[in-house]
Order: sequence, then C-alpha cells, then structure tokens
Amino acid sequence: MTVDPIQLVLLVVIVVLTLLLVILGVQVFLILREVRRTITKTNKVLDTADAITANIQRPLSTLSSLAFGMQTSSVISIAKMIGHLLKREKEPERKRE
Repeated sequence: MTVDPIQLVLLVVIVVLTLLLVILGVQVFLILREVRRTITKTNKVLDTADAITANIQRPLSTLSSLAFGMQTSSVISIAKMIGHLLKREKEPERKRE
C-alpha cells in the first residue's frame, strides 16, 4: 500500500487547515467573551452616570425653580415699589392744589 504524493500533500493540507480553523474558532470565542465583559462594564458605568446625573438634576431643578420664583417676586416687588413712588409723587401735587 503506497500513498501517492498528491494524497499525502492533500492530507497534510487538510490537517493543517483543520487545526487553523479550530484555533481561529477558539480565538473568536475568546474575543466575543471579552467583548461581552466590556459591554457589561460599560453598561454599569452608564447606569452609574445616569444615577449621578439624576442626583445632580434634582437639586439643580429645585434651585432653578427657587431662582425663577425669586426673579418673579423681585419683578413684582419692583413694580410695587415703582407704584408706591408714583403715588407719592402724585399725592403732594394734589395737596398743593
């Protein structure tokens, strides 16, 4: 039983290609597993950032509401003060008449 050189070369090529495909499959598996870990860690970081943002947003919205309220009340108090000043200016004129 003699093996033709062509059959021997084909056998060697098939074995080498099989080994390369197995090694490639293992590497792809390891890469996908690492990608999964990275995505999980990124998701945790984004969740933490979301919680921090929410914690910062609440006091800032409260301060904004407070500032807006103060601004509105300031405008109203300034308008009242101007009204009082105008009334005072008109009253002496009436008394003189």
